[in-house]
Amino acid sequence: MAVSVVGQQVTFTPPAGAVGLIGDMTDWRKRELITVENGAPIVLTLPRGAWVEYAWVDAAGEAFPDPDNAQKSLNPWWTYPRAAVVGAYARHPLWLGEDATQKGSAHRLSWPGEVFPGTRRAIVYTPHGHDPGHATPVYYVQDGVAFYRTGRLGEVMDRAVQRGLATGAVLVFVEPGDRNEEYYLNDRYLEFLTGEVFPRVEGVHVTPSLRGLWGASLGGLISLYLGSAHPQLFSRVASHSGAFIARAGAADAGGVIDTTTAGEWLRDRLTSTPPTHLKTSLDTGTLEWLAGPNRRMAALFADAGLEHQYREYPSGHNWVTWQGALPEALLYLQGR
Repeated sequence: MAVSVVGQQVTFTPPAGAVGLIGDMTDWRKRELITVENGAPIVLTLPRGAWVEYAWVDAAGEAFPDPDNAQKSLNPWWTYPRAAVVGAYARHPLWLGEDATQKGSAHRLSWPGEVFPGTRRAIVYTPHGHDPGHATPVYYVQDGVAFYRTGRLGEVMDRAVQRGLATGAVLVFVEPGDRNEEYYLNDRYLEFLTGEVFPRVEGVHVTPSLRGLWGASLGGLISLYLGSAHPQLFSRVASHSGAFIARAGAADAGGVIDTTTAGEWLRDRLTSTPPTHLKTSLDTGTLEWLAGPNRRMAALFADAGLEHQYREYPSGHNWVTWQGALPEALLYLQGR
């Protein structure tokens, strides 16, 4: 048996060739991997109700999937994570029941990049019955394809609107080129949005009543960074597991970014200049190395009396956590 769960104790039985275990509980190598000792099972105590993703590591240091566990993750980038569920993972009520019958429409855009190289792509998702001439909130969503296909943010908006829980918004799912470069406190990303994305969306697909930014991890970092600095452009931000261990200029000569030891530069900046114009939704998984920085960011918002919500989920830095967090973020920003 690959994984067994009794209460909060999870037993991981290593397959042949495994020398270590990584996953949400090790923050995917950002903490030490858990070493396999003489082939013995690894027993961990994990949060009740958690969806925990993991992989085994071989002697060459390469991650590989558990061959005895068919429960795959929702990860759109890696093929090797598998999942263990501690007790009953609770889905938000908006994900339960029938799909919405009144669905929005997806409009796909592509164009040659100017600020950053390569072909750029975005999906503009408009709510059911949308009138481009009617003033409507618009959110620019980082890691667009992942939020559209894996997170299914458009679908959860349709469900919330049809159930009378929220008003509709236009969601612009913007796909990155090199997300490390673009999202790591890069002011050129604002040039990209204002110079290339806004003109292809606004006045064509939507007349904005307000603008928001939305993202997870590094996408949450760039969303809060730009949203807090430009009150004339943005008034709302949603950040899931924001990568708030970051410092301008902390990338090395090879472009490798530091999300473990760079300090919390953005929090320091917002302490001296609180973003009083923003309505912000923050959340994190309790197993993450980013839980502490997100808690401290939320404390700053609370101490400054800023309009915000903060939520925690008993899981890690993964798309099940973020998909589960989307409904409450949407209801906070767009709820009736």
